[in-house]
Amino acid sequence: MLTKADDSPPLLIVRGMLNGNLRFLLSTELLAEYRAVLLRPKLMRLHGLDVDEVDALLAEIAANGTHREPDTHPSSPDPNDAHLLALLDCEPRAVLVTGDDRLRLALPPTYHERTITPREAIG
Repeated sequence: MLTKADDSPPLLIVRGMLNGNLRFLLSTELLAEYRAVLLRPKLMRLHGLDVDEVDALLAEIAANGTHREPDTHPSSPDPNDAHLLALLDCEPRAVLVTGDDRLRLALPPTYHERTITPREAIG
């Protein structure tokens, strides 16, 4: 795993995703991004999973998520993050959980109140 701390907010969130205790949105594009990130050589050395294990993990996550395939992507300061805003637009009560401060600060103001850190998410 990416952390040795059992109480790490991102780890607790992943556990919630895997055990079905956390409701979350997914799209094909978001799953592809998760896969690309998890298969980066540096991260693979940290989590110790091979390609098949990453795919099995993502299949388990996908089985517990609510799938949406937005047909439009709103304007975003980083075009690579537009799919995240599109998912938020699909569900009015959804929030974006991210530890990426640069992303949170760059989002259009209408999304600021719908964006929280992993620590805030686990309360």
